Amino acid sequence: MHMVKFLGFLIFFFGLVLSAQLVVLGEDDDEVCNFKAKYDYIDALRKAILFFEGQRSGKLPSNQRVKWRGDSALSDGKSSNVNLVGGYYDAGDNVKFGWPMAFTTTLLSWAAVEYPKEISSAKQLGYLRQAIRDANQDHQCWERPEDMDTPRTVYMITSSSPGTEAAADSSAALAAASIAFKNVNSKYSSRLLSKAKSLFNFADKYRGTYSASCPFYCSHSGYQVHDEPRPPRLIKSQITLRMKDELLWAAAWLYKATGKSNYLNYISENQGWNQAVSEFSWDNKFAGVQVLLAKEFLSGKNNLKDYKSKADAFVCSLMPGSSSVQIHTTPGGLLFTRDSTNMQYVTSASMALSIYARTLSASHADGIQCGSVNISPSKIKSFTKSQVDYILGDNPMKMSYMVGFGSKYPQQLHHRGASIPSIAHHPAKVGCKEGYSSWYSNNQPNPNGHVGAIVGGPNSNDQFRDVRTDYSHLEPATYLNAAFVGSVANLLSSNAECLNLEIWNKGNETIDLAKIM
Repeated sequence: MHMVKFLGFLIFFFGLVLSAQLVVLGEDDDEVCNFKAKYDYIDALRKAILFFEGQRSGKLPSNQRVKWRGDSALSDGKSSNVNLVGGYYDAGDNVKFGWPMAFTTTLLSWAAVEYPKEISSAKQLGYLRQAIRDANQDHQCWERPEDMDTPRTVYMITSSSPGTEAAADSSAALAAASIAFKNVNSKYSSRLLSKAKSLFNFADKYRGTYSASCPFYCSHSGYQVHDEPRPPRLIKSQITLRMKDELLWAAAWLYKATGKSNYLNYISENQGWNQAVSEFSWDNKFAGVQVLLAKEFLSGKNNLKDYKSKADAFVCSLMPGSSSVQIHTTPGGLLFTRDSTNMQYVTSASMALSIYARTLSASHADGIQCGSVNISPSKIKSFTKSQVDYILGDNPMKMSYMVGFGSKYPQQLHHRGASIPSIAHHPAKVGCKEGYSSWYSNNQPNPNGHVGAIVGGPNSNDQFRDVRTDYSHLEPATYLNAAFVGSVANLLSSNAECLNLEIWNKGNETIDLAKIM
């Protein structure tokens, strides 16, 4: 029996913090240094990563910094005779969803791979590596993870009951993580890569969606919030369509991790699956695939031209001023894809756009053409910066949408653990219904500040009501924060480059960023 236990692949581990050095800029210096740091991006990065410690499940490590959390869910997997202790609670609930968690891990790993020097300069690379390594009844209760008494149901996929989306996404996560650890722990990296290959083979051989029977996070025609009912059964062609982005996503990361021609051939042979999209999310990975493979095209892999073209189309669909824009901004300048947890699309788009702009700059490209409008890398960088700044406080509400950042931020986060006093201060058990009656509906600030949590955000008119019951706008999610890590790390890169222009006048002298930032 082939079986993939995808709920338990995340564990916690320790990494090393590497030193960083400045390098000389290229020929886009003037454009890059229009950059002005509006906020403390190092602090924002630190808090975005700290958030994951508040989401931890299982036995907490001795260096746990979020003190209002305790050990929880120590028997996960026992009912199925597997050890699934650890990992993360997905959002404001007490459930560990394998598929979106794989996406979270891939994004965190991508940030570590793309911005190691920048994140190291902020002394956060070790914490980021720790973050990388690391159902129905639950939604009927409002209780701390430490008090859970609801069934811990285990869902799994097999050759007879496949789930290509989850298996392929987990493969991508492990492949990306293997790159992040390659120069730190080669033995661990090799183990991750071996598992990634096996998962990809399983996902590709036993193609099938688990959407017809999944309880939450069911892929169908775009986004579906995890509290909505499952979709209807689909015809085979629709099911196959849903799995294509995950298969390409996994193959792209495996090619990046191995350099093996079989993965490049798979990507090239299945180029017909590639689609132009205007979102990048846990349910739609095409934009991520396109950004990854556009870099390969620009380095000489000419058979990947369509991926580069679709990456350009993704940019054109989002950039203000583009002649083919599809996703518009709010009056205050925030990308607005959907009203339900819109900020997830903002952070993921910002991460993908910023990495693509970096790729274009590195290849000395003038930009991309959106009809009659040319979009330069510097314009893309400026736009992604505006999205990060909006989240941190540059918005009509004049508030930060990251808990604990700035002087004004959400106080009633839709989050079970944060909204109920910690065991340290309230050791008596808080039952399922008591949590609802005493804590869920009250109008008081949460007793525990879940520092770093980014909420779902404002509505299409930039308005926001800080009300705990409004999960669409007040609930955080791991994949939301993971994408923000990559977005804000890009701003550290820009800041470092501008600092370098100002102080680089001593030949080949190198400067430790940690001493000047």
